[in-house]
Formats: sequence, structure tokens, C-alpha cells
Amino acid sequence: MKELLVQFPGAQRALFRKYHIGGCSSCGFSPEETLAGVCARNENLDVGEVIEHITTSHEADQAMQIEPRELSERIAAGQPIYLLDVRTREEWDAVKLPGAHLFTQELMQEILGNGSRGNLLVIYDHTGVRSMDAAAYFQGHGFENVKSLRGGIDAWSAEVDPKLPRYHVEQT
Repeated sequence: MKELLVQFPGAQRALFRKYHIGGCSSCGFSPEETLAGVCARNENLDVGEVIEHITTSHEADQAMQIEPRELSERIAAGQPIYLLDVRTREEWDAVKLPGAHLFTQELMQEILGNGSRGNLLVIYDHTGVRSMDAAAYFQGHGFENVKSLRGGIDAWSAEVDPKLPRYHVEQT
């Protein structure tokens, strides 16, 4: 599973969405397991069908991402874009994209209740992993034009604005 998740970073989200595998401790899997083993202990799922689902989901994930340069060009062109930052308050305080909004529960309720489902909503985090989950969440709630910033703010500072400070988050 470890190699599968490296090749297809959204595989766990895809497995959970369709088969309820990998979302919690009772349905989780270890990195050492094989996909065949995970399928066998989950109602003998057809491995080929699961691989096809992961591949299709990966393509959908790629379509849901926006490249840092493309986002920069859209911002420069004055296109209406709602930037949503799903990092921690500490990360937000350290560095953020101009015009972005820090994700809070209150803001989420406001967006879900009153947000335009058709306007471009770009979600970002540090490296683009958590923002994919958030983008999938909003897409699942009817947002038609939601994107995750590929590579997060780290890719933005590497590819668009090198003056934007980069940082490393310590894993505990």
C-alpha cells in the first residue's frame, strides 16, 4: 500500500469514498499490506475493479488541481477567485497568499450556506495534500469550480514568488 500511495496520493481518499476502506482505525490498512490483501479482507473486492477506481479517481484529482503559475496568471488578470487557506493559524500567521481567507468552522458554514457554487474556489495548504481533501469535500457539496493548489503554498513560493518565505513543518 505504501508504494500505491506514493504513485497515487489520493488512493486512500478513493478507497474510502467508494469502499469505506482506510478512513478510520476499524477499516484502515498498514503501509506493508498489499492491495490484494486489503481487497481480500474487505469482502473479497475485485482487485482489477479497485485499481480501475483508483486510476479514475487519480485522474479526477489531477483535474481538480490548479498549477501555481495558472493561478498567478488568473489573479493577475483580475479573475474573481476565492482563496481558502486550510493550514493552521500558526502557518497562516507566518506566511499567506494575498487575499486568502483562513479556514475556520464559521467560514465553512458561511461558504456552504451562502457561497457561490459556480465561482472559482481555490483551496491551499502547505504542500497540497490536505487541500485535496477539502476540495473534494466542497465538490461533494455542489461546488462546481473548486480547485486545490498543486503543491500548496510551498510550490507557490518555489515557482511563482521566491520572496515568499518557505518553511518546514515538524511532524510529531
